[in-house]
Amino acid sequence: MPINHSDPSSKRPAPEVIEFYTQFAEESRLGAGSAKLEHERTRELLERLLPSPPGRIVDVGAGAGAYAFWLADLGYQIDLVDATPRLVEEARRRDVVASSKLASISEADARMLSHPDGSADAVLLMGRLYHLTAREDRLMALREALRVLRRGGTLVAAAISRYAGTLDGLAFHPTLDAGIVRMRHDAIVDGQYRNTTGDPRYFTTAYFHTPEDFAEELTETGYEEVRVFGVEGPGWLLPDFEARWRDDDSRSHVLTVARLLERESSVVGVSAHLVGAGSKPMRLKSE
Repeated sequence: MPINHSDPSSKRPAPEVIEFYTQFAEESRLGAGSAKLEHERTRELLERLLPSPPGRIVDVGAGAGAYAFWLADLGYQIDLVDATPRLVEEARRRDVVASSKLASISEADARMLSHPDGSADAVLLMGRLYHLTAREDRLMALREALRVLRRGGTLVAAAISRYAGTLDGLAFHPTLDAGIVRMRHDAIVDGQYRNTTGDPRYFTTAYFHTPEDFAEELTETGYEEVRVFGVEGPGWLLPDFEARWRDDDSRSHVLTVARLLERESSVVGVSAHLVGAGSKPMRLKSE
């Protein structure tokens, strides 16, 4: 059923997405396995792409604050927004003991934010776009972020690579179960990923971007200076990742390769995650 965009109650993620994050410990994911590489590289990119503190950042799809509390410690004012009640409550618990408090914590959808026009120096969409499976909904979330940004403000958004499921299956879950193989490979055709198993190990309803269509969506919604980065490079696929990450020299090499390949168009999609960045024009086309 299509979303009725005039109805605020329709601005909710798919029920299975909320259920997944209600059960899955997303708040601890970035501390395990190759997600450590995702975390380290995403921080690198945020430090490079965001305006210098102080400034106000609206962190949409922030979960329990994986990046929000770190950014607050750097001197930013952070408004945390997420659509999953459990993760919002976890963020509130963390805020109680945090060394740097968040400016606000709220439950909302990326397509309908309560923040005033032009009120943010930067907007993060680090965990929402890939759960909006309809293109019109992703464009709506990107336009809403554009509305909230001040002129010249920065958007940084995350996406899952079109090829992540298939590569993950090849490297870590080499099952030959026909249904699981089809589930992963079907996503390569149109980006639409559906977990038909009911097993949370295989993620949840999502859209997987190619680097090219990610850039197109940012450009179409009005952002300038659009760039798309591969986050992990091929390092997340290493079978001995944990051993290499524990060794300082090997870890440095994994990170160096990710940096070298982050904009190389022929291999950007090998990363499990993509980061897209753009800025709000100083002068809008309607003016």
